[in-house]
Amino acid sequence: MEDYQLLIDLHKRAKRQGPGGDAETSKAIDLAMIDPSALLKIADIGCGTGSSAMLLARVLNAQITAVDFLPDFVEVLKANAESEGLSKKIDPLVCSMDNLQFDNEEYDVIWSEGAIYNMGFKNGINDWKRFLKTGGLLVVSEITWTTDGRPFKIQKHWEAEYPEISTASAKISILENSGYSPIAYFVLPERCWLDNYYRPLQNSFAEFLARNANNENAQAIVEAEKKEISLYEGFKKYYSYGVYIARKLG
Repeated sequence: MEDYQLLIDLHKRAKRQGPGGDAETSKAIDLAMIDPSALLKIADIGCGTGSSAMLLARVLNAQITAVDFLPDFVEVLKANAESEGLSKKIDPLVCSMDNLQFDNEEYDVIWSEGAIYNMGFKNGINDWKRFLKTGGLLVVSEITWTTDGRPFKIQKHWEAEYPEISTASAKISILENSGYSPIAYFVLPERCWLDNYYRPLQNSFAEFLARNANNENAQAIVEAEKKEISLYEGFKKYYSYGVYIARKLG
């Protein structure tokens, strides 16, 4: 099994494929002032196994296109939606986020938690803007520095992993210069990283290794995940995901 398939195998059984939380998704809905009774079309881009899409379907009067480029994740989403009776409200789609075939101004809301980094924040918000109706809402989470300065070790790590990492003020400026009016911003709290993502991931390592005969590639993946967790535990006051909520201008 290739490393890519091993990563899928590790993450597809988890509720979340990155930091986040139902409470924080609900908070974003509230801050965006979305009317739960309004009939909406929403695109959840980079949906993973569908944690956010499922919550949006439960609490909003919306038809949701849930997009991910990994068929394994989309199959889990389909099964979860079926088990909760939400299949009629969620349209799963296997597609790359940088090759979406949506119509112009098709959606009232574009939602993306922990995924826009795959094409870059600036590229993502500019590319997806055409799919939003005028006055439509953009809700995205993005890795963000939470202090003006930080230790060299963590600075070097994130600049190598994701050169677009920056402060919230810089990200908000990009939104303003890209035809959006920022509405709200908040930072994901520690529990979204540890309780909701890293601890369940750690608890899955033993079964993951056993499924894959404890082979060298699987061990390397686990060690890389452990390193990432250790970095967060050591430097968590310097970065998190910021949730950015903005409206498309005319």
